[in-house]
Amino acid sequence: MALPSNKYLKPFKNIFVLILVVFVIWMLFFDANSWLIHHELNTEVDDLENEKEYYRKEIEKDKKDLKKISTEDGLEKFAREEYYMKRENEEIYIIEYEDSLKTKNDE
Repeated sequence: MALPSNKYLKPFKNIFVLILVVFVIWMLFFDANSWLIHHELNTEVDDLENEKEYYRKEIEKDKKDLKKISTEDGLEKFAREEYYMKRENEEIYIIEYEDSLKTKNDE
């Protein structure tokens, strides 16, 4: 009894087509340089380029801040705001609003 000939399986009876299909499947999924690995690496490269751009922007922002601090007035402003420094015979009052205070839930 002969099996019915299926028109979809007919090309796979040719040994060259069969080898080509196996080769393509091997290269796409199982090889060390497979498409899956390339896709994963390309995604990682894109993420790293986005991170690189973020750090470039941060560096530019820090350079601007350093330029501001390099002047006498900028340095004084920074010391007063960040470290609450004061001149002689001067009083400092720190006003904190309730929504700006850290609570135990925030920490």
